[in-house]
Amino acid sequence: QVQLVESGGGLVQTGGSLRLSCAASGRTFSSYVMAWFRQAPGKEREFVGAIGWSGAWTQYADVVKGRFTISRDNAKNTVFLQMNSLKPEDTAVYYCTGGRVYNTAPIGYEYWGQGTQVTVSS
Repeated sequence: QVQLVESGGGLVQTGGSLRLSCAASGRTFSSYVMAWFRQAPGKEREFVGAIGWSGAWTQYADVVKGRFTISRDNAKNTVFLQMNSLKPEDTAVYYCTGGRVYNTAPIGYEYWGQGTQVTVSS
């Protein structure tokens, strides 16, 4: 089993930055594609971005591309989401997840964290 714990969320002003962390436990972490999703109240869980097991590739939703950056430190079993130029529409609970195959749909991932709240005020 893989356990994921997100942290780093909070309240920021429009244009501000946050760095989210996802601490993972599990022997297969380094071989997992890791992804970030977010979910605002009343909305479906939305793909944010993903990173390959080695960190050699990343994918981002168009709405965050150029503002968000995913990275990982496999030695520390940690994935990061650097969020810059935040907008009110980025407000959501952000979730970390992982799986063996890249997917942009939540159903494609097996393990999820508890989420961390990001609120961007205008």
